[in-house]
Amino acid sequence: MRTIPAVLTRPRAWAWAAACLVLLAFPFYLDRFWLQAGLFAMAAAIGALGINLLTGATGQLSMGHAFFLAVGAYGYCAFAGDGADRLVGLGLPGWLAAVLAVALAGLAGGVFSPIAGRLQGAYLGIATLALIFIGQHVLFNAHGLTGGFNGRAVPPLSLFGITFDDSELVVAAVPFGAAEKLWYLGLALLLAGALFARGVLRGRPGRAMNAIRDHRIAAGVLGIPVARYRAAVFVLSSMYAGLAGVLLALVFQRTVPEYFGMLLSLEYLAMIVIGGLGSVAGAVIGGVFVSLLPQLLNRYSDALPLVSAPGTGGIAPGEAARYLYGAAVVAVVLFLPGGLVRLAARRTRQQPSGEER
Repeated sequence: MRTIPAVLTRPRAWAWAAACLVLLAFPFYLDRFWLQAGLFAMAAAIGALGINLLTGATGQLSMGHAFFLAVGAYGYCAFAGDGADRLVGLGLPGWLAAVLAVALAGLAGGVFSPIAGRLQGAYLGIATLALIFIGQHVLFNAHGLTGGFNGRAVPPLSLFGITFDDSELVVAAVPFGAAEKLWYLGLALLLAGALFARGVLRGRPGRAMNAIRDHRIAAGVLGIPVARYRAAVFVLSSMYAGLAGVLLALVFQRTVPEYFGMLLSLEYLAMIVIGGLGSVAGAVIGGVFVSLLPQLLNRYSDALPLVSAPGTGGIAPGEAARYLYGAAVVAVVLFLPGGLVRLAARRTRQQPSGEER
């Protein structure tokens, strides 16, 4: 008698397959708001993967993650812009500009990495906080590069003959605009980033990173080059942030300096604490939770008590979102130290596996 492969009898495998099919079908059924909200969540999850490698897996506190998102976003604009808006633009192909923007973020992280390799804990957090102030000063005052307070328009990305703008592309009788096209690009980038981070954490580098996080001196005694690993992870985290910045720029279609401030860095720290430190799934869950919450509150503010549009007397959706995920951070720290991903893992373990013993 032929036996059924074990993977086909696992509910988890079927759940992942169903989730992938649903995600692939979303652009055919959802309106622009939900697609843009999903794209913001994908970009947040990519950035959260990077800071989770640094903070969750290696134990290095960074308050400057927003700076590297800004490097990625504005780097893409500078590389891909054609100069028609009287701002710096090299006119490179969009795909090349995106690659160079991620590399530029990694280079910026490499410049700072000697400091990251030698400092730890609150000292590194304070040092990286300086990056936010430096970045904000440059973004608001380098008008020829950033456009100043008003920001600059983001050139559309072209890849494999497809331009990711609002020029209409009909697929199965459904018109695809910028959001629909970017949806699949965002899914591909998130999947690639998650698989790479998973490979790092499950391999030898991940074991070394966890050893550094748990006991730095013991890791050094075992022969692990602590400073080198810290510096390398800082560069990798910066590249993840740069990639998230590129995707955010493509979704926003305009870069605004005010967005890349300290609050954004705090949100990324909240993502990995709520989702689960040191976990790829936790970074994704936390990124989706923190990024979607203010958008949902803004969407349904009329139906929610105490929440109203800004300037109307109630609590603005953005403020309400910060209160809620601030409370979520406290709740996770007190009652669920492993984050939401641990809660999901508990439920999975309680379900029957479906395999014969």
